[in-house]
Amino acid sequence: MANRRVPLVLLACGSFNPITNQHMRLFELARDHMHSTGQYQVVGGIVSPVSDGYGKQGLVLAKHRIAMAKLALQSSNWVTVDEWESQQPDWTETVVTMRYHYGRILNEYEQSTGTHNNSSSNITHLSSTSPQLKLLCGADFLDTFKVPGLWLDEHVEEVAGRFGLVCVSRGGLQPEQAVHKSDMLSRHQRNIFLVREWVRNETSATEVRRALRQGLSVKYLLPDSVIEYIHQHNLYTEDSERRNKGTVLRPLTKQAQQPVKSLDD
Repeated sequence: MANRRVPLVLLACGSFNPITNQHMRLFELARDHMHSTGQYQVVGGIVSPVSDGYGKQGLVLAKHRIAMAKLALQSSNWVTVDEWESQQPDWTETVVTMRYHYGRILNEYEQSTGTHNNSSSNITHLSSTSPQLKLLCGADFLDTFKVPGLWLDEHVEEVAGRFGLVCVSRGGLQPEQAVHKSDMLSRHQRNIFLVREWVRNETSATEVRRALRQGLSVKYLLPDSVIEYIHQHNLYTEDSERRNKGTVLRPLTKQAQQPVKSLDD
């Protein structure tokens, strides 16, 4: 019964450069899996594109990535695009983005429980339990926890322990191994949900950008509306791929200002 389940919102952070059909499939796969646990009722999904301050090579402007994501998700009745992270002047740590959204979700929940009849919120009286927020990611994301200097220990602890992860398998990657090899992730493995992708889809935004630069078709990899937007604004050219070339990723420079310890210390 839905009213005995914990309301859950899934948050996906990333470049979305551009958003692909595979990005959107992650939400559908994750929702099915979380419903199958019998514990959760997924009440919303959020796509949160990273800000221009991230500094990744080939990253087109946030206004374009937001516009493409909104076009792609027009057909979804539960996943929305949020601009907050993309509008920050500097790159925002994933955990900070999660805190922001969780605060907003709790506030919405409290308002909805106080104004039962007037609320248009999805998070209304599904449960007497407060809603939860979990980070939705692909299996490759777990491997970023091992990159020296990319994450602070306390941030990994908060993401995995306080919030939780819903991780969808991708290609030949083994998310179970990433959890097993990290003492910190293993401690929170009950809060890390590993979702098996039953139809293998290896679409990557990197390969899509390469195809676009080479003038090849990307039809059925992206929604038609997104392809049309890309052509209309002449995105993903040789020039755009050189953007931020030679720039060190902002997480590495930002985290370098603080002492870095091993995740398994």
